[in-house]
Amino acid sequence: MNTTLNKIAVRIPTPLRGLTQNQEIVYLSAKSIRELLANLEAEFPGILNRICDEKGEIRRFVNIYLNGEDIRFLNGQDTLLHPQDEVSIVPAIAGG
Repeated sequence: MNTTLNKIAVRIPTPLRGLTQNQEIVYLSAKSIRELLANLEAEFPGILNRICDEKGEIRRFVNIYLNGEDIRFLNGQDTLLHPQDEVSIVPAIAGG
């Protein structure tokens, strides 16, 4: 039985993969982005402070997408999740 079927796929960017044993995708259970981030930290200690600031807000240079849609245009960290959703953590890239 595939245990990832009822979990959220979380795409980890290359700079954070050292904290996830070099896994590009990790699978976690969560009902919201906020819970997902807490579970990500529980599974991979130290990753949360790379994503969120000391107030628990997602850092300005980090974007989080749910099924390709920026969570800032949904309900932010309170965005609800469902099994088989895909969350991508994407560091913003400066350029111009």
